[in-house]
Amino acid sequence: MLTPFSWLAARMSVERRSLRLAALAALIASILIVATGATVRVTGSGLGCETWPYCTSDTLTPTREMGLHGAIEFGNRLLTVVLCVIVGWLIIAARLQRTPTPSVTRWAWAQFWVVMLNAVIGGITVWTELNPYVVAGHFIAAMLLVGSATVAWHRVAELDRDDPPELRQPTLRTLGTSLFTATAILIVLGTLVTGTGPHAGDSSDVPRMPFDWVTVSRLHAAAAMVVTALAAWAWIVTRRHARSLRRRHARALLLVVLFQGGIGVVQVVLGLPEAVIVLHLLGSALVWIGAIRFLLVTRQPTDPRTPPEASRRKAPCPR
Repeated sequence: MLTPFSWLAARMSVERRSLRLAALAALIASILIVATGATVRVTGSGLGCETWPYCTSDTLTPTREMGLHGAIEFGNRLLTVVLCVIVGWLIIAARLQRTPTPSVTRWAWAQFWVVMLNAVIGGITVWTELNPYVVAGHFIAAMLLVGSATVAWHRVAELDRDDPPELRQPTLRTLGTSLFTATAILIVLGTLVTGTGPHAGDSSDVPRMPFDWVTVSRLHAAAAMVVTALAAWAWIVTRRHARSLRRRHARALLLVVLFQGGIGVVQVVLGLPEAVIVLHLLGSALVWIGAIRFLLVTRQPTDPRTPPEASRRKAPCPR
């Protein structure tokens, strides 16, 4: 079926460099969404704009009377608009490649729909006056965005990689899946810590989750230790058996997990200072990226430059 993109693709193409830049920009913007969202919460600016999608009942932008809180919350909303533009650029660049890149295109569109989902959840967050469960869903949706941006960026990087395919290793495949699952659990437990903790997102009396903060913090710490142990084991296994690509990803993941663990300890010792909390949430995004990339490199390798239709064709019978 002829679509506007297919019509354009038959008449023009976009260089691979533009695709790489778009994928990287989308990933960076998704990380910034997490960081600015954390800034909104720790500064008590969650209700800086009193409604959504407008900032007030009469204006789209904050008024002078709203002060810094309104500016911080509105700045986070503006970043979502920038992200939409970048994701649109990525979709166009992926669709107009000389050689079709269906996997990249699918994940670019996935980012678009996750951005839309997160925007709606953000609106519900304001309408429900920072209901802690909705706030948790808002953060999880942001991490879904980081995840989809990571996969798209990884797929783009694979397009120009000339490394020979690495052999399937069941141990690494199991480790990749285990690390991904444990990291996802760690992120969910982190939302419970946030939902019961002192930084509710606004200076007013915002209800908290009915859990014991010490208990959920200990569960979160236990999950963090599991992730650290798995990351260390992945690094050991790749040092012994794997080729350089998997070893590099395992080393990067271990380093960022150790950094994140150190930040977590520091924020508890110092009494949860705002700046350290923002850094910790930024670290959670980096750990999530590392876990996803390690999962991807432990999957059965395929040649991303070969269209799916070509890979399904039967080889000619020898004569």
